[in-house]
Amino acid sequence: MGLPEVWSFMCRFNSFKRTNIILQHLRMSMHMDAAGEVLLERRGCAGVITLNRPKFLNALTFNMVRHIYPQLKNWEQDPETFMIIIKGAGGKAFCSGGDIRAISEAGGADQKITQDFFREEYRLNNAIGSCQKPYVALIHGITMGGGVGVSVHGQFRVATEKSLFAMPETAIGLFPDVGGGYFLPRLQGKLGYFLALTGFRLKGRDVYTAGIATHFVDSEKLGMLEEDLIALKSPSKENIADVLEAYHTKSKIDQDKSFILEEHMDKINSCFSANTVEQIIENLQQDGSSFALEQLKVINKMSPTSLKITLRQLMEGSSKTLQEVLIMEYRLSQACMF
Repeated sequence: MGLPEVWSFMCRFNSFKRTNIILQHLRMSMHMDAAGEVLLERRGCAGVITLNRPKFLNALTFNMVRHIYPQLKNWEQDPETFMIIIKGAGGKAFCSGGDIRAISEAGGADQKITQDFFREEYRLNNAIGSCQKPYVALIHGITMGGGVGVSVHGQFRVATEKSLFAMPETAIGLFPDVGGGYFLPRLQGKLGYFLALTGFRLKGRDVYTAGIATHFVDSEKLGMLEEDLIALKSPSKENIADVLEAYHTKSKIDQDKSFILEEHMDKINSCFSANTVEQIIENLQQDGSSFALEQLKVINKMSPTSLKITLRQLMEGSSKTLQEVLIMEYRLSQACMF
């Protein structure tokens, strides 16, 4: 056997070995005890979900999804639970997303894992969107991808000055899923299309101004807010809203700061109103401003296929229900995997 043949054999062997390691990791993720990864507690009037993987920026695992969903449904039916609060441990991240990289790399070798992961994650997203109890997401710190999916569809979302929101999927060959096709096209003007295609990051109060969050609270007050919510006696949705609004009103951080994209919104609405990626690119080129050219540079680094899928996803999702969007996104996820 010559050197080229040996090299080819070693490459195939290493690829086989790597795929098996990934599959072992995913299967372990499905069977490991997730008790430490996500904490599910009844405190006062609330069911409290704590994403508890601070060393991994509270990234969402398959097991965490499988534990959260049944408890969410139980609390929804429990007459003694009046609201559900979800938060992240560690102070740096609410949830940085799901383990999509491992899932995508394993996809070609084990179709069932990718089917189960996306199906159950999207089922959780839908359960949050249709939850009959007030759902309060404390989106303090990094909130991306799967983290957006377990927060943005809830009734209340509380941002702080340390919140960081993004849907970066077009950079990794995917699309802004977890219901992105539902909430993104419903943001002001063409802002959602811009965020989806460029992966632009929103920080602090801008997360609230953009409509991702419903309230903004200074991070040092977040613990007090949670305690005040938990201490409510048989609260109605209005009681919960009143507490959130009181904290929001008292917040002074960046109160007078204008939205980071405010001066660019006319350009965003104009350039990103096209029905094709090619036309959006042409619009940015014709605009010629430093902002437009910077976005053009960003878009040119993204996956061309992802850009096209994402634009169509948002256009279709703009007139669908959340459940219809999640069904569409499940089919897209499987098409992207194989």
